[in-house]
Amino acid sequence: MSEPENSALARRWFEEVWNVRRAETVREIMDPVCEGHMEGLEICGPDDFLAARATLLEAFPDFRVTVESVIAEGDDVAVRWSANGTHRGESLGFAASNRPAAFRGITWMTFRDGRMVRGWDAWNQGRLLQELQAP
Repeated sequence: MSEPENSALARRWFEEVWNVRRAETVREIMDPVCEGHMEGLEICGPDDFLAARATLLEAFPDFRVTVESVIAEGDDVAVRWSANGTHRGESLGFAASNRPAAFRGITWMTFRDGRMVRGWDAWNQGRLLQELQAP
């Protein structure tokens, strides 16, 4: 696919998967054997991703992502994003703090034939967890 088509798929991923919460989009875009390298977690395929997403959405039920920038070259797309939500769930392994949280990250996606085959997320999860657990 072309760079504009891959960029559109990346934008669709963030809007539908995270903001609209459309699980079907995960299966439409993510290859069944997609490799995912997330902060502290390695996943393979849509089921693993959906489980990881469920953990985050349980912790932050009002979670929203804003795509700030997209750059594409061939099959690779880099997305700079920001996210925010309120920590209201206990799925991160500790009690809900009810604190607002905001963080930024970058996701590098590789597409082949209109499907995501690899993805890497980079954001400061450790800092976020420290802030949420601080007295």
